[in-house]
Amino acid sequence: MKKVLLVSAILLVLTGCSNVNVGEVGIKVHLLGGDKGVDSEQLGPGRYWIGVNEQLYTFPTFMQNYTWTKSRSEGRDEDESITFQTKEGLSVNADIGITYTLQPDKIPVLFQKYRKGIDEITHIYLRNLVRDAINTESSTKPIESVYGEGKAELIKAAEGRVRVEIEPYGIHLDHLSWVGNIRLPETVTDAIDAKISASQIAITRQNEIETAKAEAQKAIAVAEGEANARLLVAEAEAKAIRLKGEAVRNNPGVAELNAIEKWNGVLPVTMLPNSTLPLIGVK
Repeated sequence: MKKVLLVSAILLVLTGCSNVNVGEVGIKVHLLGGDKGVDSEQLGPGRYWIGVNEQLYTFPTFMQNYTWTKSRSEGRDEDESITFQTKEGLSVNADIGITYTLQPDKIPVLFQKYRKGIDEITHIYLRNLVRDAINTESSTKPIESVYGEGKAELIKAAEGRVRVEIEPYGIHLDHLSWVGNIRLPETVTDAIDAKISASQIAITRQNEIETAKAEAQKAIAVAEGEANARLLVAEAEAKAIRLKGEAVRNNPGVAELNAIEKWNGVLPVTMLPNSTLPLIGVK
């Protein structure tokens, strides 16, 4: 009988013990009696006796990363993406990433505030805060600012709002981030596609105009070059003729000498009366 009691006592002790792992901080919560509430003592890594009137909660002290995503194959098996509205009332959906750490010395304060473990704090409280902060910021912005250059400013502003809310309770927000593309309403997507298509067509037409201008300028340059070449040739020929004429006028004997040089020495067979022999002068 004593052995049975001893074994029972050992089992009771073992089953009443809980672990706080490395990288975690534990706190005891007293469920009943005058001591009911959160124990201010923080429990480091080790094994602790937890009585029937007590409950142990553990919180990680290393950096936490989580993404609230639409995909059911990531994170939890449900759509955790966040939907928010723009200034025009358009609904936009996105996957949001969060990175944060818990301050060990404020773990009791954290639990007193939320009365939940780390999973509930992440998936309920923090997610709601992030959703509300993004909605507050996006509701004043047009749709172009949400999917365009303004989306970085939007997530930064929401991050600042969330940080102010959670810092006093020992949660340090490192950053929020967009994960993947923002999902826009179909009408907006179609309008963006049409705008991009029109812009590409305009660029193509402008390129064609510039090409045509360049080809026309090239043709004009070629024509001008050919005309200038012909003009230079004509000017050269005219100058040569002029110089030749002046030479003949200034030197009459040159023409006669050229004719004599070209004469084959044969006199005409038939001559008209009173005609003279060509190029032969007798003094």
